[in-house]
Parts: sequence; C-alpha cells; structure tokens
Amino acid sequence: MELAHSLLLNEEAYNQLGEVQKAEFIFEWLRYLEKLLLATSRNDVREKQKTLVEQLLSLLNNSPGPPTRKLLAKNLAILYSIGDTFSVYEAIDKCNDLIRSKDDSPSYLPTKLAAVVCLGSLYKKLGRILGNTFTDTVGNILKAVKSAESQGRYEIMLSLQNILNGLGAAAAPCHRDVYKAARSCLTDRSMAVRCAAAKCLLELQNEAIFMWSTDLDSVATLCFKSFEGSNYDVRISVSKLLGTILAKAITSKHPGTAASRQSIRRVSLEEVLELLGTGFLRGSSGFLRASGDMLKGTSSVSRDVRVGVTQAYVVFVSTLGGAWLEKNFAAFLSHILSLVSQSHPKATQTQIDAICCRRCVSFILRTTIGGLLGEKAQLAVVKDICQAIWKLKKVMDVAASQHMLVCALQELGNLIHNLGTTAAPLLQDSSTGLLDSILSVTLHPSISVRLAAAWCLHCIAVALPSYLTPLLDRCLERLTGHKSSPEAVTGFSFAVAALLGAVKHCPLGIPHGKGKIIMTLAEDLLCSAAQNSRLSAQRTQAGWLLIAALMTLGPAVVSHHLARVLLLWKCVFPASPKDLETEKSRGDSFTWQVTLEGRAGALCAIKSFVSHCGDLLTEEVIQRLLPPLPCAVDLLTQLSSILKMYGSPLKTPSVVYRQRLYELLILLPPETYEGNLCAILKELAADLTAPDIQVSASTFLLPPLCHQDDLLILSPLLQETDHRFIEEQLLLGNGVACGSLEYDPYLIYEKDVEGDSVPKPLPPALSVISSAAKLFGVVCAHVGETQRLPILEQLLDSIKHTKGARQQVVQLHVVSSVSSFLKYVALSKGCLGPEELKRFALTLVTGALESTNPLLRCAAAEAWARLAQVLDDGAFTAGLAQVSFDKLKSARDVVTRTGHSLALGSLHRYLGGISSSQHLNSCIGILYTLAQDSTSPDVQTWALHSLSLIIDSAGPLYYVHVEPTLSLIIMLLLNVPPTHAEVHQSLGRCLNALITTLGPELQGNSTSISTLRASCLLGCTVMQDNPDCLVQAQAISCLQQLHMFAPRHVNLSSLVSCLCEILLDNSVLVNLYSPYLLLRRAVLACLRQLVQREAAEVSEHAVMLAKDSREELTPDANIREVGLEGALLILLDKETDERLCHDIKETLNYMLTSMAVEKLSLWLKLCKDVLAASADCTAITCVDTMQEEEGDKGDDASVLTTRHDEKSHPFTNPRWATRVFAAECVCRIINQCENATSAHFDIALAQEMKKKDSRNDFLVLHLADLIRMAFMAATDHSDQLRLSGLEMLLVVIRRFATVPEPEFPGHVILEQYQANVGAALRPAFTSETPPDVTAKACQVCSAWIASGVVSDLNDLRRVHQLLVSSLTKIQAGKEALSHLYNESASTMEILAVLKAWAEVYIIAVQRHKNHRQPLKTTSCLEDSIRNGSCSSDGLLDLVYADLGTLSRLWLAALQDFALLTLPSEFASQLPAEGGAFYTAETSENAKLQYYNSWALILHATALWLTSTGFVVADPDEGASDLSRPVTPTSMCQGSSSGATIKSPEDVYTDRFHLILGISVEFLCSLRSDATMESITACLHALQALLDVPWPRSKIGSDQDLGIELLNVLHRVILTRESPSIQLASLEVVRQIICAAQEHVKEKRRSAEVDDGAAEKETLPEFGEGKDTGGLVPGKSLVFATLELCVCILVRQLPELNPKLTGSPGVKARKPQMLSEDGSRLVSAALVILSELPAVCSPEGSISILPTILYLTIGVLRETAVKLPGGQLSSTVAASLQALKGILSSPMARAEKSHTAWTDLLRSALTTVLDCWDPVDETHQELDEVSLLTAITVFILSTSPEVTTIPCLQKRCIDKFKATLEIKDPMVQIKTYQLLHSIFQYPNPAVSYPYIYSLASCIMEKLQEIDKRKPENTAELQIFQEGIKVLETLVTVAEEHHRSQLVACLLPILISFLLDENALGSATSIMRNLHDFALQNLMQIGPQYSSVFKSLVASSPALKARLEAAIKGNQESVKVKIPTSKYTKSPGKNSSIQLKTNFL
Repeated sequence: MELAHSLLLNEEAYNQLGEVQKAEFIFEWLRYLEKLLLATSRNDVREKQKTLVEQLLSLLNNSPGPPTRKLLAKNLAILYSIGDTFSVYEAIDKCNDLIRSKDDSPSYLPTKLAAVVCLGSLYKKLGRILGNTFTDTVGNILKAVKSAESQGRYEIMLSLQNILNGLGAAAAPCHRDVYKAARSCLTDRSMAVRCAAAKCLLELQNEAIFMWSTDLDSVATLCFKSFEGSNYDVRISVSKLLGTILAKAITSKHPGTAASRQSIRRVSLEEVLELLGTGFLRGSSGFLRASGDMLKGTSSVSRDVRVGVTQAYVVFVSTLGGAWLEKNFAAFLSHILSLVSQSHPKATQTQIDAICCRRCVSFILRTTIGGLLGEKAQLAVVKDICQAIWKLKKVMDVAASQHMLVCALQELGNLIHNLGTTAAPLLQDSSTGLLDSILSVTLHPSISVRLAAAWCLHCIAVALPSYLTPLLDRCLERLTGHKSSPEAVTGFSFAVAALLGAVKHCPLGIPHGKGKIIMTLAEDLLCSAAQNSRLSAQRTQAGWLLIAALMTLGPAVVSHHLARVLLLWKCVFPASPKDLETEKSRGDSFTWQVTLEGRAGALCAIKSFVSHCGDLLTEEVIQRLLPPLPCAVDLLTQLSSILKMYGSPLKTPSVVYRQRLYELLILLPPETYEGNLCAILKELAADLTAPDIQVSASTFLLPPLCHQDDLLILSPLLQETDHRFIEEQLLLGNGVACGSLEYDPYLIYEKDVEGDSVPKPLPPALSVISSAAKLFGVVCAHVGETQRLPILEQLLDSIKHTKGARQQVVQLHVVSSVSSFLKYVALSKGCLGPEELKRFALTLVTGALESTNPLLRCAAAEAWARLAQVLDDGAFTAGLAQVSFDKLKSARDVVTRTGHSLALGSLHRYLGGISSSQHLNSCIGILYTLAQDSTSPDVQTWALHSLSLIIDSAGPLYYVHVEPTLSLIIMLLLNVPPTHAEVHQSLGRCLNALITTLGPELQGNSTSISTLRASCLLGCTVMQDNPDCLVQAQAISCLQQLHMFAPRHVNLSSLVSCLCEILLDNSVLVNLYSPYLLLRRAVLACLRQLVQREAAEVSEHAVMLAKDSREELTPDANIREVGLEGALLILLDKETDERLCHDIKETLNYMLTSMAVEKLSLWLKLCKDVLAASADCTAITCVDTMQEEEGDKGDDASVLTTRHDEKSHPFTNPRWATRVFAAECVCRIINQCENATSAHFDIALAQEMKKKDSRNDFLVLHLADLIRMAFMAATDHSDQLRLSGLEMLLVVIRRFATVPEPEFPGHVILEQYQANVGAALRPAFTSETPPDVTAKACQVCSAWIASGVVSDLNDLRRVHQLLVSSLTKIQAGKEALSHLYNESASTMEILAVLKAWAEVYIIAVQRHKNHRQPLKTTSCLEDSIRNGSCSSDGLLDLVYADLGTLSRLWLAALQDFALLTLPSEFASQLPAEGGAFYTAETSENAKLQYYNSWALILHATALWLTSTGFVVADPDEGASDLSRPVTPTSMCQGSSSGATIKSPEDVYTDRFHLILGISVEFLCSLRSDATMESITACLHALQALLDVPWPRSKIGSDQDLGIELLNVLHRVILTRESPSIQLASLEVVRQIICAAQEHVKEKRRSAEVDDGAAEKETLPEFGEGKDTGGLVPGKSLVFATLELCVCILVRQLPELNPKLTGSPGVKARKPQMLSEDGSRLVSAALVILSELPAVCSPEGSISILPTILYLTIGVLRETAVKLPGGQLSSTVAASLQALKGILSSPMARAEKSHTAWTDLLRSALTTVLDCWDPVDETHQELDEVSLLTAITVFILSTSPEVTTIPCLQKRCIDKFKATLEIKDPMVQIKTYQLLHSIFQYPNPAVSYPYIYSLASCIMEKLQEIDKRKPENTAELQIFQEGIKVLETLVTVAEEHHRSQLVACLLPILISFLLDENALGSATSIMRNLHDFALQNLMQIGPQYSSVFKSLVASSPALKARLEAAIKGNQESVKVKIPTSKYTKSPGKNSSIQLKTNFL
C-alpha cells in the first residue's frame, strides 16, 4: 500500500497486482492523491498535470467501482482547480463521448457512470468557468436518462445536482429541462433514484423561481405521488424537498426583475397549509380520481403518503424556525387540528384511520413545539392549546370534535410533562383555567377524549408533584358525587387511575390515607354496580380499574387492603363448575357483557398486584389467590359456546377476557395452575388457529422472537428512528391499527416503556394473539411430553388445511408460539420429548424458513437454532447444517437462499463454532459464494449478515479465514452499487466482527498485520463516504473498535472532524441535523470513547476543524466560540432521545474530569451561560441589586445585563434539564479543582500566580460567578434546579468557608456574599415549597452558620431566623405538616430541620470550648466581648433560646430511630400509631430519612446531656410546647400518664441507654454504606457522654457493658481505615479505662472507710485479676483493651509482632519515622496502655506488665529516629511518657506485686540497654538521646533496687560515658541535661555511682573547651550545660569535698572573662560566654565565700582578670543583665521542657 502514496500512479507496482488488489491499490492512490494535491504547490502540480490527467482519464475505462469513481471525479476537479484549466474541455468532451457511446453491455456500465460522476464533479468545482459548455453537457446527460437503468438514473440525478450547484443562476436556460427529467425520476420505481431526484430538485429550487410560484401546486402533487410506495429514505428526502419549497414560497422576497417579467403572486400561509392538508387528506389522487373513489367507497389515503406529508409539515415549520412558529402558532394549531376534524370524514371514517391520523397530528405538534420552542414560548403555547380545548368543548357535535380534543390534550400533557415545575405559574393563573378545562373534558361523551384527559392529568401530576394530591381529591370527590352519570364514572375513574400511576414518578408520594379512600370507593362501585343496569358496566369497570391502579402504590400501601381485594377476587368467580353451568343457563347478552367485563377487570387487578407487589406474594397469599383460577379457566373453555348463544355483542368482551387471563397466567409460576394446563393448551391452540383471524400480525408478534441484530437487516422500519412514532403505522400494514389507549384503558396507570408518551396498546384481537403465543411456550413446556405431541400435530394440520393468505397468518401464529416454546425450553434447560416431537418441530420450522415473509424466515432461523440448542446432540446439529448446505447448493430462489443462510448463522450463534472446523469451512465457502451473487442484493445481505454472526461466534477459530474474508469485504465495498445500502450495512457488520476477532493484535508491526490493518482502515474510509447514514454509522463503530485496539493507527484529527461534521452539520434545523438517530448514536458512542482517553486532543481537533472549515461546511459556527463542549451542551438541550442524552452527558463528564481545571474559564462561562440564559428578568434584576450591594467588584454582572445581544449568547432559553446538568457540572468542576493545586482556594496565591502568567486561572477568582450561578439556580421555578442550586451553594460554602480575604485581615472572602446566600435560601422556606427543597435548604443553612463565615450575630440572625421559623413549623409533630405529600415527606422535613439545628449546636459547643481554653489566661472577659471576639458564645446563646424544645425533639427522634432499627421480630411491640415523627404505615420509607440524620442528632443530644451533667432536671419537661407530649420516658407506653412518673435517675438511665444503645447497634454492624460522617458523629457522641462523671460511673460499674463497647470499637478500628475514626475510637477507649479506674479507686476507698478498724491484710482485692492475676478473654476489660491497642500498634509497626518478624527476640532493625496520623494513633494507644495497671489488682498488674512493657519499649526501639536538633519524634516522646506512667505506678510499690514488678522492670531495662548493642553491627541508626532518656526515666522513676544492681548500673554508666564521647553537640547537650537530673536525685544510692564515674569525664571535657574557646553557639551551649552539671555537683557534694569542687570550677569560669578593651572587639559568642561566666561567679562567690576568697588570694592572675571584668561590666551592667538572662534561657528551657515531658 505504501507504493500507492505518490503523486503519479506507480504503474509498475500496479501492474504486478491481482484484480482485487488493483482496485484496492487505485482507491488507496486516489485517496492519497486528494490530500497530496491540496498540499502541493501550484507549480509542481502544473508540471505533472498532463501525465496525471492522462492517468486519471485512463482509469475511466478500467470500469471503476462506485467509491473509486467518486474519488476519481473529485481528484480531477481538484487538479483542474489548482492547475491549468485549458485542457478541461478535452476532459469534458471525453466524458460526453463515453456517455453517448451506444455500448449497453453491463461491463461498460461502470465507465459510463464514472463519466457522469466526473462531469458533475467538474462543474461543481469549476462552476461558471465552464459556462459555455454546459448546455451541451446537460442535453447529453438528459438524453442519457431516457435509456439509462436505475443506477444510471441515480448517478445522473446526483450529477445534475452538482452541475446546478456549481453553475448557480447561470444554469437558468436548462432549468425547465432538468425539472422535467427530475419529475419523472421522482416517481421512479427504484427508491434510490427517487432520493437522488429529490436532492436534484432541492438544488434546483434555489434558483428556479417557478418551482415555488407558478408550478407550486404541481410540485406538491408530484411529491405526494412520490410518497406512494416509498421507503423511509425517500420520505425523508422528499419531505425535505416539499417542506423547503413551501417555506420558500411563503418567505421569499422575489427579485424585482423577475417580478416585472412574470406577475408572480405571493402565496399566503393559508394556501400553503391548504395544499399540505390536501395531501394529508386526499393523498396523491387528483380531484377527479378522488370523486370516483368516493362513489365506490374504496379505501382512504395510503398511509405512506400521509406519513410523508406529516414529515413535510415538520420540515416546513422547522425551516421557518421557532420565531415564526411563535408568531403564527394559533393559525398553525387550528389547521393541524382541523386535519382530524369531522369536516374531513375521509381521514377519520374508521377507527383505524382516525388513530393513524391522530398519531400524525400528534407527531407534527410534538416535533415542532417540543423541538423548536424554548420554555417561555412553550408556556404561551400551553395557553393557546387551552383556549382551543375550551372552544372544542363547546362544539355540540361529539364526533366532530373528539379527535381534535384527543390530539390537543395529548400535546398539552406532553408539553407540561417536559416543562416540569417551570409550568407552575401557568396552573396558578386562573385566567387560563387549565385544570378546569381538562377536568370538564373528563365528562366528554367519547371514551378516547376521556382517556386523553386522564392521561393529561397524569402528565401534570408527574411534572408538578404538588398538584397530585389536590387533583386526586378533586377527581375522587367528583367520582363520588356523580355516581349516576356513566361518563363521570368512567371519566373520573380513568383520571384517578392515571393519577395513581403518576405516584411512582413522584418521590414525595401521596398521603397514606388516600389508599383507604380509593379502596372503599372501589368496593362501593362494585357493590352498587348491580343496582342500576344503565351503569353496571361502567361501575364494574371503574371499580376494578381503581383497584388495579391502587396496586401500583406498592406493598407498603397494598398490604393494608390485601384482605379486602382477595375477598372481592374470590367473589367475582363462581365457586364451582356447577355454579358456572347455572350461570350459563340464566344470563342474557347484557348480563354476560357486564360479567365478562367484571371478571376481566378482576384478572387485571390481580395481574397488577402480582407485578407490583411481589414482596407480598407469600405462600399464604398465593394459596388464597389460587381457588378462583380453575373457575376462570373453565369459563375460558365455555366462552365459545356462550358466544354462539348470544352472538356478536360478546365478541370483544370475550377477547378481552381471554387476553387478561393469559396475561395473568404468564406472570404466575406455572406450578400454580398445574391442574388446568391441558385445558389452557387446547384453548391456546384454538386461539392461534381461529378461522376468523384475517390480519397478518407478523410485525408485532415476531420481533420479540427474533434476535435484535437480525431485525436490522429485515426492515429499516424496525430500526429506531426519530420518526418511529409515525413510521410504526406503516410497519403494521394497512389492515392493522396502531396502538391507542382506548383499546386497553387499563394501561393508563402502567409505566410506559417509551418515556413520556402515551401508552399505545394494540387492539385486543392482536394483543390476545401475542399473549397466547407467549403463554403457549410456558404451558407447552410444563405439560407432560405425551400431551405435547397431539397439540403440535393439531397445529401442523391447521396449517395444511388452510389456503392462501389465511395459511400465512396461521403459519405465522404457529411458528411464533412454537418458537416461544423452544426459547422457553432452551432457557430453562428443559428437554423436548419424544422423537416424533422433534420431527414435527423440524417440519414446521423448515416450512417457515421458506416462507415469503422475511420476518417469518428470521423467526424460523432463530427457532431452528433453538431446536438444535435444546436437543444438544452433535449428530442432529450436523444434520441440520447439512440440510441447509444442500438447500443452498440446489436452490436458486431468493427466499430459500436467504432463509437457510441465516439459519446457518443462527446455528453458530447458539452453538459456538458448530464443534468441528470442517463445518466452519464449508459454511464460510457457501456464504462467500452467496455474498458475491450480484443479481440479488437480498441474498448478499442475508449471507453477509450470517457470515458476521459466524465470525463473532467462531472467535479464534476464525483466524485462518481472516485474510480471504477481508479481501472479499473490500472487493464488495468497492463494487456494490451505493443504491444497495443494505448490502453495505451487512458488509459493515462483517468488518466490525473481523476487527473484534483480531482485537489487540491489530497493534502489531508484522507485514501481515499491517496489511490487514490497512485493509480495515480502507474499508472504513469507503463506508464513511457512503451516502447511506446507517452505513456511515457502521463505519464509525468500526473506527471506534480500531481506536480501542490500535489507537496509534487511527488518524484522530480526521475521525474527530468527521464526527463533528455529522453532529453539528445542520444543527440549525433542529429536526434535520443528521436525520438518522442511529448515526447520531454511533457518533456519540465513539466520541465518548475517544474523550475517555484523549479529551484534550479531541477538543483541540474540533476547534481546529471549526477554524479551518469553510463557511458552508458548518453553518453552526458556534464551535469556534464555545468549543466542542459548548456544542455538545447545545446538542444536549435539543436532543430528545434518552440514550443519546445519556451519552452526551457521559462525554461531557469525561471532558470535564480531564480538562475542567485547564479550561476553567471556558467551562464556567458555558455553565453560566446556560444558567443565565434561563434566569427570569426578576432574577436578573435581583442579582443586579446584589451587585450594587457588593460594591463595584469588576463587571461580572455584564453577562446578565447584555442578554439582548443574542449573537453572543449561544444558549437561547435552554430546557430545565440542561440547566440542572450545568449546575451539576459546576459542582464537579469545584471537586476537580480541589484535587488540583491549592491556589484554587487561596486568593492571595491565585492573584500572585495570575500576575506571573495571565494564562493561569483559578477557581477562587470566579467566586462571584459561582455564587451568582448558585443563586440563579436556587431561585428558579424548576424544583430540580432549585435542589441543584442549593447543592452548589452548599459545595461553595464548604470549600470556600476558610479562604481568608487578604485585603481585610481576620475576615474571610465569603463574608461579602452573605446577602446573596440569605436571598438564595429565603424562598426555600415559604409555605408552598416542597419538603425536599426545604430539607436541602436547612442543610445549607446549618452549613452556613457552622462555617463561621459570619461572625456578627446580627448578620447571622437572617439565616438563623429561617431555621427558627422551620422549627416552629415542625413543633406540632407529624400531624401539622402539609397533606400534599406522603407522611414520610414530612418526616424528611422534620428530621432535616432537627439535623440542621444539631449541626449548629455541635459547632456552637465546639467553638465555645475552643474559646474558653485561651480565656483561662485572660481574666478580663469584658474586653474580649467588647472587641467582638466572643461571637462563639453568642452562637451558643442563639441556640440556647430553643434548646429546651430542641432537646425534647431530638430525644423523640432518637427514640423513633431506636424503634425503627429494632429487628423485624419485635415489630409487634412497636407503638401502633407510629413514632413521634413517623406513622406506622410509612415506617419503611421513614427508615431511610432517619438513617440520613440520626448521627448528628445523637451527637447533639449527647452534648446537651453532658451540658446538663445528668443532674439538672429539664425545666421544660413538664410544660411541653408539643401538641402531643413527646417525652423520652414514653419509651413504649404511649404517652406518659401521671401514674408512671419516673425518678430523674430513671430518666437519665433511659437516656443514657438510648444513646449508648443506638451507638453500639450502629457501630457493631457497620453497613457498607455507613458514611464516615455518621461513624465520627457517633464516636464523638460517646466521647461527650463519657466526659461527665455520672455516665462514667455507669460504665465503670457495669464491666460487661465496658467490654462490649471495647469489642465494638475494636471492630470499628479493624473495618475502617480512616485515621480520624481510629483516633476517635481510641479516645473513647481511654475514657472507658478512666471510668474503670475511677470505679476501682472508689471501691478501694469505700472498702478502706468501711473496714477502717480491720487489719490491712484482710482487705479484698479490687481491680481485674483479683487474687490470681488471671484475665479471662471475653470477661476482662483489660484484655479487651490490650487486644485493641495491639491491633493499632501492630498495624502501624508490624515489627512489634514476633510472629511476623519470625523471631521471639528483639532484633535491632532500622528505626522508622511514622506518618503524622500513624504517630498520633500510636501515641494514643500508648497513653491507654500506661493507664492499664491502675485498673488491675496487684496480681492482675503482674500478668499484663510484660506485654505493656514489651509494646512500649518496642515502639521506642522501632521509632527512635535521629532528628535534626536532637528533637524526639512524637512516638518516642509518647513511649517515654507512657514508660514514666508505668514505672511510677503504685503497683510497683504495692507489697503483693513489688518483687515481681522489680524483676520485670529490670528485664525491661536490660531490653532497652540491649537495643544499643545489636548482634550485628549493621544498624546503629537508633537515636542515642532517646535511649539515654529512657534509661534516665528508669533511673529516676523506679524504686532504687531496680537500677542499683551492679551489673545494670555498670552498663548504664558505660552508656553515658560512651555518649559523652560522641562528637555530635546536640547529643552532648542532651546528655548533660540528663545527667543534671540524675545528679540531683535525692537518693545517694542511685546518684552517687554516676557522679563517681562521670564527674571526672565532665571536668576533662570542660577544661578541653576552656583551652580551645568555643567557636559556635552549640559549643557555647555544651559548655553552659556542663557548668550547670558541675554546679549541681557542688550543691550535692558533702561539705568537705565542696571546696575542691569549687576550686576546680572557678578557674574555668574566670578564664572566660574579658576586660573592657577585649569586650569591645569580642565576638558575640565570647561575649555571651563572658556574661554567663560573670553571672555564675556572682552567684557562687557569695555562696562559698571562704573558698572563693582563698582561691583569688592565692592566684593574682585570676584576681586581676576578675577585677578588670567587673570594672568593664559596671557601666553597661544595666543593659547587660537582661541579655545575660536571655542567653542563659535556652539551655534552661530545654531542660525544663524535658523534665515536664517524661522525668
């Protein structure tokens, strides 16, 4: 392929290739040439132009395939446009000659076609340069049309389109001739030619004025004719033509010259609509023919014409645009509705026609109003439609207006459904009277209008949940009031059912009591049905409809009414077969009608029950459901005889009854009706082969039985398109109606499958067949094998005995039911039965495989494979495959070949690679042959589809065949004519399957792989250029696969540009941007995958494309301004397909995740534009006033004020869903920034970095925008948007609360926005706000108050007041809140308010605490209050006012929560009326709300109880403000009556256990969804509880409780990794141990007091371990604590576990530094360990001491890292502190444990000493200071006998000696400090040995320094510390030694003194030394004056020095003394610090 990449064709390489490769080579060369020509300079091209032209023209004779000729033509045109044009005429002549040639052989055809294409391309590119030749060319081409075959006509039409395009107005002389030719082609028998002709005419109308003036009528008639017998593509193309021309006729400004030539009249809108209306109502027949038809009374307009005209209406309006529609809406609406009025009886003469026309009208309204108008315009439209409904209601003639009303109501429902809560103002507007108009139409005489009104109410309720309950009440009230009117009974029962169906779409629900009212009403209707025969049918239907709809409310509601429903169900059927007989003999036609209606209704209600309340289907209920079933089946068997007796009136009711019964049986498990299986099977067989079925129902029966992928090849109609809604009617064939609600009113409450459109059930006669076929599969699989045979035999016979069209229908039913049987057996892994059965099934399926109906063949192929799958027998499968092989080899007809080729594919799909490879080979061989059968595109399509299935299922086995298959695909792609799009689609599927098979191997570099890859890419290119959209979709998904497996080899820029062109090409016309839904889906699926990997590149390529593109390519130039992101957002706003919208959102999310931080401004601007585009004017003015309040902070308001400049605003009135998405994006952007740099949340840093590089962009700089966006969203009309806005506000507050404002120190940046925050929150607290919004707002309020942004109480009061108002509202408990929603909604609101208050209270208490600690130092509180810094108490005061009420409500809520979390077995003990804030019926829903809020409430309650200290009785306890006194004492006794008043002690105990119980219950079984917030709050609550003595004494005295708590905490620590949670848990553990210590102390104290007189020995032992010292796991608090601490320590320091390290001994390892969190955890655990001995008895303490010491010293050893400056790491400090605590424990001195402790402590000291001398000398990184300190702690804290054993003492002293030798100054300083403390130890036995051994060393050291003079501060410090040690020695020494010591000390000190001359020039160090020495001398002199004097006297030198120094010091002494103090302090301080730490 590389050889093809040259400017001239490489003919050498070309001639060496085979035929297929030649074509590939040429295509590759042309593809490369196109890029090359555009990149090459003009001169280079001119040099080689001659050769190139020759090469290109010579290719014309090589019979090039369609893609090649297109490229060839393109290249020729480009070549002439770049190079010289003089030889172009020769080229044109050559092409014309080729076209004139008389050679008609098929082999010459490609040459002719290529010449035609070349001409088109040349004229398009070169245009008027060729003006003088075009008449001949066009004449020549038009002559050729007459004799051309379809491919020729197709290419000629496209070529003419190009010629017209290139020449523009210059082509005027030929316009008429072209028009004539195109007219005839527009009604061609080939559909592709019709499409091409439509494109040609569309081009022509740009210049040919006559088309939209004088010839307008004939053009329209022509288009109507073209619609006849058309396919989807033709309808799209021709409707585009017709719509565009008509739009032009209205809008065009005729050029003056033309006007003077011909008097052209303007066409009015009425005329155009009249013209379209004619087509819709009369079709293509002229007026004369129509009258003839009318006389004969034959059928009305063909459906394809009507559907085509419908699409033309849409194009017409879309072309004129939204603004036009807004202006002319009234006229448009009245015309559209008139299409279904009675004035055109033709359109609605039969019900079937009426339904189809209504569909078309609905489609026109839906697409234009829904697609073109923004929300504001839609609101105006709603008013117009309302007026239309009022007018239509007044029309007396029912038939005349009914269909218009149905269309109007359905559109009204859809509109409001899409507007959501933004439609609220409309409903409040009384002048529109919207609800009244709908409710009044509910009484309309026509049933379809009543149903449409009910559906409209359903849509309103879904859109505006607050209207659901009031509407339900109104309808129920009218239903009760108008029981005597049949219309009212059905109309309002429909309405109630529809509203009940809406409940599941409204999360807030309806009040629980409504279920009871509806149930009672339904019973009443059923019971009163018999009283009045005029009403009995209606009342029966209404009663059962209400019950069936009630079932959709789910188990929670239904469980209360189940017994009554089951009773009614039992009564509706006769009790025994005998009763049924007597019934039969008694009734008449009317009673039977009512009876069947009632029983069908009952069946439907039970079906609804089974499908919606599965949880209630217990064994017992099923047993009660079953008894009526046999009787229902009996009635089924009798139906035919009853029908004979009473004739046709019973026909429909009996069909409906059958269908209902079948539907119910499908849902029930077959075991439940085992006894009736045979009877049911016979009835089913009779139904499926009934003699009176005429209609072929294949299109709805078979699709569920075929495989989804196979359907695509069968019929484009089955594919999903934007026009599916109207195209469906063509699918069903002329005799069958589309679905419509009046066929089955019971569907009105079901959730519709297709989103928001009306349910569309098929007529009962059809739906009964599909139910029967489905049920047949189940029943047949469950009857005995012997009974299966006769039934199948009967079915086969029935096919044989019928003839003609009926035979087809019966065959269809039988095959579909047998298919469903095989499918059921295959899926349930059953077996088929006797051999005979197999034969029957095979005969049946084989017959169907050769049926003329393609759908039937498809279903049969599926059944064929299922049969093999069920039998699972290799030989049988091989036999089946052989049958197909033989058929395919012999048969020549299309039907057999297609059927059997698909059968082979299906076999592979269900059985893998049919077990043997030779089968695979023969299969592929046969399919190859069929795929090349160019005479029949159908055979090619099916064979290739089958091949794709085989490639998919064969997997790796297929590798051998990849190359030949690929070359076959490429050959076909290059040669199959574009008119056979279905063949190309199958080729695309094959290519896709091949790419998947090759998979990641495509990345390889070997030649074979490169060739394969190149071929795949070539195939994709060919398909991308195909005119058919579905083929393009295949190309894109192939490229997507390639990109997944070999991303480096896919050219991203060309792929992205291709995707963007498709997506955004025509997006100006909403419904016309790529009209193919499947293509748009493919594009987005691909984009989504691309941006997951390389979002930035994709985005850049898109913008580059937009910049490079020529204007005509993308009329939507938006992508330049808003980038791909903005373009996708605009698309999201216009798109209606759910899957597409989902993909767009995903794509945007991926782009946001990877790029939002880099492109911050762009993203925020996009979101802001979307949100601002919708903000009402009111909101804008409000924002502007806020702007003024803020002062002038840049002009960010300009975005809002410049809205009239539409150009700059890409988003015009976006839908609320888009706005919600934009708000969610903002929250995501903030989260993304959080993970990026910190500058996003630090304004000073951000501004500084912005100055450095203006391209830097940070979130904090956009804070004003964020607040404004949140404000706009939070105050919108749409509730969903308000929720998103509040969420955004919450995120902003949480992220920015702590960001300081650099200009005003002490303030935060958010403070200036407090007015905005208040304004955004206020509307959420109005009375009409839904509870979910209020609940969210409460959360924001508490976050705002808790954030601490506002410190001034008066400012806080604004928001605080909102919370106070909501608290007042909820005080009345669950009764007082609104009755619009379910009770659980009020529970949600109450708990949200309580949770918000709890959060505020917790914060207030915390601030108060933090504030109090520093206050201890300042006595004058007044000052701080005056300075306003005491707001923390202020917040507490704010809360304090309501604390009495709050605490009561909190306790009540916790009590509710405790009751709700009880296991189900205690359900019977729960209060019958529910809790304080929930009702018993809604307890399930309430549970969720409590789960969300209990934790903070628990924490707050614990804090409140702590603050009352469990001692003060609650002053408000008696005087309760609650309407129902909720006192925490009323645990399970209802309200607290006077008789059971508890003592305060009991109340406290209850409260204590409530909090403890909830905490333990939650913590011991943490659910996976438990939030960190809940766990932390729960632990903090426990901490707060244990902060006070009373609860501590409770825990201390109840050891089991303590142990349980510890085990629970241990589990929390094991299951939650978060350090903060583990720390909080450890804090609780510490408190439990403290409680235990207090308890032990208390017991010891009281024992001593009691037994004061007795002897000490007899005192019982308190504490754990009693007298034996044994600790029992599970019963011991200490043991539980140890487990927990070990768990923490070993997790942080695994080396502590001897099992892990594999050696029991202490091995020296390199110490490690823990993370900050790790250190904190370890330190906390050590603190707990050191507290443990105090909880034990002496014996107990002996058992735990080794463990504690091992762990403490272990931590010391593992973490003793050397730190700079001689600091100790926090863990070492903690372990030393713990060591000190343990060593100084009273147990060490208690007589019972003294000896054991001494031994153990000695061992511990040895261990510490051993750390020093590692076995191997490798690891000497331990910090000496840490170890020395540890030794010192031992020396100072234990009793002397521990450390004074000579061997230990010697080792300790050695350590000190060794350390003194270390050169590191910090180590020396610390060593001196430690020795200082040892020398001071009062017991000489301890201190003297050290003094003896070390004093001389120290003296030597000091004298050494003395000689050297210190050079730096470190040495200075060493010297100072050394002197201090000597001074200590002096004080400790005995009298007679003192003088010697002083004599040693003084010379050293004096030697450092300086005289006044030296003092001036000395360094600062010498100076400090001088001061230090002088001061010490001043102190020592007076103390030991005699020694001092004698020394000075004996040494004159010293004396002189001393005097000089004192003299020099005298002048400056006042200044110097403070400095000397200062210089002395560092040493002193550090020593003190050390002491306080551990010694």
